[in-house]
Amino acid sequence: MKPDESIRAHIRKGEKYYVASCLEIAVVTQGSTLDETVANLKDAVCLFLEDEAPDYLGLVSHPRILLTMEVETAGA
Repeated sequence: MKPDESIRAHIRKGEKYYVASCLEIAVVTQGSTLDETVANLKDAVCLFLEDEAPDYLGLVSHPRILLTMEVETAGA
């Protein structure tokens, strides 16, 4: 099986902070702005992968992060 090139992550707005969580690996982080949240997510993923072999997780050696973001519709 071919290793995945991306780690999927989801960002949503919490009560005070944006929260980012990865779907394939156990990484969750937050930030007060979207930019801060994305930067924190990159750092957290890198730290997680330092202790795990990406190939063991089914990932390429330097995976990308594929982000999706949850937003409310107008009037919701």
